[in-house]
Amino acid sequence: MKIVIIGASAGIGLEAVNQALERGHEVTAFSRNTDMIQDHQFLTKINGNATSVMDLKKVIIDADSILVTIGTKDKKNTILFSETAKALIEAVCEIRPDLPVLIVTGFGAGESKNYLSFFMSMVIRFFLKDQYEDKTYMEELIAKSILKWEIIRPGMLTNGMRTKSYQVKTKLESGIKIGKISRNDVADFLLNQAENPDLLYQYPALTY
Repeated sequence: MKIVIIGASAGIGLEAVNQALERGHEVTAFSRNTDMIQDHQFLTKINGNATSVMDLKKVIIDADSILVTIGTKDKKNTILFSETAKALIEAVCEIRPDLPVLIVTGFGAGESKNYLSFFMSMVIRFFLKDQYEDKTYMEELIAKSILKWEIIRPGMLTNGMRTKSYQVKTKLESGIKIGKISRNDVADFLLNQAENPDLLYQYPALTY
């Protein structure tokens, strides 16, 4: 299948690129700068802006699934997530409204904020508050749209190996514990869902 990965140059996105190619998929890697992504015969690299409707239209036209793994180093006043959501909704609705769109935010966005551990609530409050407020806005925009969406909320990200032994929790319940998970395993989950999107319109949380 043809998979478009938006935010492909680092982190979860880069892991997803590599794993998708391992699985034999055709991959379009979309990011501001794709120069550091290793070339592959089934890989198309496109530089662009995730908040640009025009740029997004160019990359999703032939896709079977879209993975959104954008991130930013900006701790304050970021609007990357919500602006990407707005552009994505417009582009997908106009070009390919039937496409599954899998979007990574984080545990602590939306209603999951009320289920954070004390430690993670402090980390987000003092270091990532603006990012998570914008991720929450992103989730709200996507959920109200007509997209075929799935919003993935991983716990604290690590650079660990791919284990495939992670937990997927689809309900927010009292006592839920969402801890660490590797970017490799988040990428594994994304590709499983790209191949078989059986959690559409849900907010799966990922943890060990």
